[in-house]
Amino acid sequence: MNQLFVVGIGPGDYESMSIRAERILKNCQVIIGYTVYVELIQKFFPEAEFLTTPMRKEKERCELAFSQAEAGKMTALICSGDAGVYGMAGLVLSMAEMHPQTKITIVPGITAASSGAAVLGAPLMHDFAVISLSDLLTPWETIEARLRAAAEGDFVICLYNPASKKRADYLERACRILLNYKPEDTVCGLARNVGREGESCQVLSLGELLNTPADMFTTVFIGSSQTKAVAANGEIRMETPRGYEKKRKTPETP
Repeated sequence: MNQLFVVGIGPGDYESMSIRAERILKNCQVIIGYTVYVELIQKFFPEAEFLTTPMRKEKERCELAFSQAEAGKMTALICSGDAGVYGMAGLVLSMAEMHPQTKITIVPGITAASSGAAVLGAPLMHDFAVISLSDLLTPWETIEARLRAAAEGDFVICLYNPASKKRADYLERACRILLNYKPEDTVCGLARNVGREGESCQVLSLGELLNTPADMFTTVFIGSSQTKAVAANGEIRMETPRGYEKKRKTPETP
């Protein structure tokens, strides 16, 4: 049977790729992906043939991957982060019925919520929601409803795709919605270019976040009512308490 791997390569740096993903990619004859993601890893797999498609050519990318696998080549379709979190895994599986002779294997990777949280500290120690602000595939009305629901539930909220050239004010719009449910001093964070050149982070309030620029390489974290800014080794980090301290203070029952 033909073999197609859908591989999450993580945030971008080679060290953050899983050992399993690295092993599979080293054994693949063809590696296919969006141009930017291919450029991140191409030098590490010099024996492979690399094929790319531009942004918004996801279906064509999947069809290309199936065609290479059906030609008898061990093939990988790569995604940044995790292939099953805003990645290509779902689209590939939706096309699987048309390619019954190809075995599909999904290989997970570190998604932006996890990698960005690690840079900022520990904002996701309790319940959280992940919401993309891109309305290319999801109506803004639906995104807005999800923002309101997550805010009403007092979740930590992680925002993917917070802004782009065509959606320059989307993060501001989201913040205005959240300010109906959360105070201005809610602790928030930005993680930029995680695992890539220019990696940085910033801890700020929701009121400050309202007027802070972001782009497609930024992951945004809006804290819950319990999230706080903490000093660690001279840096300000985010922490959402899990409740261990409260548990330790509770007297034991004899």
